[in-house]
Amino acid sequence: MIEQQVGFSLESLGRGLLGIITVIGVAYCFSYNRKKIDWKLVGAGLFLEIVFALAVLYIPIVGTVLELIGKAFIKLMDFTQAGVSFLLGPLVAKSNGFIFLLNSLPVVIFFSALVSILYHWGIIQKVVLVFSWLLRKFMKISGAEGLVTAGNVFLGMTESPILIKNYLPSMNKSEVFLVMVAGMGTIAGSVMGTYIGMLGGTDPMSKILFAKHLLSASLMAAPGSIVIAKLLCPQTEPVEDQLVAMEKTDQNPTVLDALAAGTMTGTRLMVNIAAMLLVFIALVTLCNYVLCDLIGHYTGLNDWIVSITAGKSEGLTFQFIVGVILSPFMWLIGVPTADLSLVGSLLGQKTILNEFVAYSQLEAWKDAGLFVYQKSVIMSTYILCGFANISSIGILLGGMGVLAPQKKSMITKFGVPAMVGGALVSVLSATIIGMILG
Repeated sequence: MIEQQVGFSLESLGRGLLGIITVIGVAYCFSYNRKKIDWKLVGAGLFLEIVFALAVLYIPIVGTVLELIGKAFIKLMDFTQAGVSFLLGPLVAKSNGFIFLLNSLPVVIFFSALVSILYHWGIIQKVVLVFSWLLRKFMKISGAEGLVTAGNVFLGMTESPILIKNYLPSMNKSEVFLVMVAGMGTIAGSVMGTYIGMLGGTDPMSKILFAKHLLSASLMAAPGSIVIAKLLCPQTEPVEDQLVAMEKTDQNPTVLDALAAGTMTGTRLMVNIAAMLLVFIALVTLCNYVLCDLIGHYTGLNDWIVSITAGKSEGLTFQFIVGVILSPFMWLIGVPTADLSLVGSLLGQKTILNEFVAYSQLEAWKDAGLFVYQKSVIMSTYILCGFANISSIGILLGGMGVLAPQKKSMITKFGVPAMVGGALVSVLSATIIGMILG
């Protein structure tokens, strides 16, 4: 049985502070210009993240609002299932249990269409502008930076830069880097329902719990992206700040055109996700066949690994190797000792493969009862909540390269550092929430 966290304590505070220092220290070590780091901005961003995490966990009204929004997401998922049931009939009956292809992926299409309609009506733009104002007010960043960072909470890493397409060519090095880190460190609203479905399964209470934390992780990632980006690439050039107007990027003349465009985008995204999952999971299985079924079996390593992990690992697998490599880092950020290798493996799978594969693994391990502490599951939810993986580098370079071709060499140079920054954003959010959970 999974043990619950015991609540905030001096020990959890110490582990959390050690984790925050570790994440900030890693970013400091890889910084392009350590002497120019704006520590006031870093402090303001950390303060915002900690306050928000405390509010989510200990202020009833904030937690209730997030739960209500989460319930709205779940209800929208139910609406999607009505369409799927019409198309596939008994294949999606409750007696068949949770099937990722049928229960989660179709949500991407419906959410993409819904986002397109809300954007056509100007609702998303208004919400983004309010959030952007808050970020500019507390963190003293430029208007374009605030707008694109806020946009990433609701849109994808290729869609949000379109909000500032007329400003992107004139943005300096630090500003461009923030655009990239924010894209890697956050997730798109169109895939939120998929993650909720994967982690919550068919249990309504579990769905609400993970919806609440996924929403929290997405919001915390905004100030977190600014903190990490400005640590890695501080502002050293003059900034021509101005009140940035929301670009009118919607080319759909009617709501039906917006619905059709969103549906087509969601369909392409769903097919891409399904294809990536199929290929990556097959590659991992191939890798594990070589490592576990051949090398581990004939050398006797499998039995030894099963013994030292108390059965949590099947043997010399890809998941075991990346888990061992990242275990020390997981301890530093406050993950319970009993679950270090599991959480470390999930972070490795997310970065090397993608977040969908990692969330799928989290779901499998959670359902199998491999985690000792519920805190580890929650921290993993935050750690995986972002697009920071190797394949996303190409997606980001392709999208931003089209919008600002004159910045292509700079964008290409920042590809790997931005991925590292995006991963640190998610780890920082997980560290803070783990510190408060206890």
